[in-house]
Amino acid sequence: MGRPTTKTDLLTAATTNYEKLIELISNLTEKELSTPFDFSNEKKKEAHWKRDKNLRDILIHLYEWHELLLHWVHSNQNGDKKPFLPEPYNWRTYGDMNIKFWEKHQSTSLEDAKLLFQKSHSEVMKLTETFSNEELFSKGVYPWVGGSTLGSYFVSNTSSHYEWAIKKLKAHKKIVPRYKES
Repeated sequence: MGRPTTKTDLLTAATTNYEKLIELISNLTEKELSTPFDFSNEKKKEAHWKRDKNLRDILIHLYEWHELLLHWVHSNQNGDKKPFLPEPYNWRTYGDMNIKFWEKHQSTSLEDAKLLFQKSHSEVMKLTETFSNEELFSKGVYPWVGGSTLGSYFVSNTSSHYEWAIKKLKAHKKIVPRYKES
């Protein structure tokens, strides 16, 4: 399926990819969970390949981006005009924000990260349901969205982000067998 362009497709893709991610997580072995991520030999250039060291880091990343979306939509709906990315960040510096999220949660347990992620996913899905197809996928409906559509933010923070997490976990699973049992 391509990138969703309707509310129905968004809800389907977000649910499907969430379920795929949860299933993948539930099938991780103890060794896969306990082996730190190491993509140093994989020729991966994006910063996140070095940033995230374990499943908790991925789940916290997803959770924090859900929180960005929820806060942004609720603030603007209540008349408090806010940009999607909080100050001092912008689309050129959001990598620094991701590092702050990572640092903030280094003492968060995996179990807490799972609960935070599940709760925020549920909240985002409920919020998605409150909008019509036109509100989500027509440009210019909400001035605070800018030149994009509100739905594109929901897609990026759900189905697309879940695909990113699945890809990263699958890459980790391929690497783990290379490590010898200790």
